[in-house]
Amino acid sequence: MKQLEDFDPFDLFDIEAARLDRHFASLDEEGWNRPSRCDGWSVRDVLAHLAGGELYNHACLDGDVKGFFARVEAEGVKGFDGFNEWCVRQRRSLPVEQVLEEWRTKNGETRERMRALGRDGLLQTSAGPYPAGLQTFHYDSEYATHADDVGAPVAEDELDDRIWWRLLLARHVLAEQGSKAQVEPTAEQVWVHAEGVSKSMSFPEFVDATVGRTLPEHDLDPRLATALRCLA
Repeated sequence: MKQLEDFDPFDLFDIEAARLDRHFASLDEEGWNRPSRCDGWSVRDVLAHLAGGELYNHACLDGDVKGFFARVEAEGVKGFDGFNEWCVRQRRSLPVEQVLEEWRTKNGETRERMRALGRDGLLQTSAGPYPAGLQTFHYDSEYATHADDVGAPVAEDELDDRIWWRLLLARHVLAEQGSKAQVEPTAEQVWVHAEGVSKSMSFPEFVDATVGRTLPEHDLDPRLATALRCLA
């Protein structure tokens, strides 16, 4: 999508990683054990998920996705949901400071290497070769989502641009996936239509739906929720 060209995915990756790092660094034991928006996960578990996820990120950068799958399958892990839970379990008995340092180090390497590849550099992924710039936008979305999951603060002057690039990315991914959902943003809301159901949503409600974080009070029809979920 041409409008995404106005945003640098590598800068966004740095911004969202720094947001998470600042928040994690501020936590005490109570803060680490607080429930996150991820069902069944504490804030500490979200950090463990991020640290473990770097195994896949580095496999993509190293061109060894097959080796990654062979390794996790040898551990009895199946699918990405199983991998995520395995990453969390593997780190629950470790000191949180150790997990934080693991994530900082490995993610710092990921961000540096992704930037070096550039927007048009090709990266091996589980879905095949994919532009590094677009893959970084996916990482940006994941990090922004998890920052919201753990309650990391977002400054007032960041809000508009942050929600806008996330909306644009979601529209791009929906189109890339061949979704039948129709999405039309206006100045203040997003009109969506899928499976015979239409709804006007605020920008944050739409973004939450695309990452699978719809709140009960939004009363989103399950058909729309399924059609819009594309980044989770």
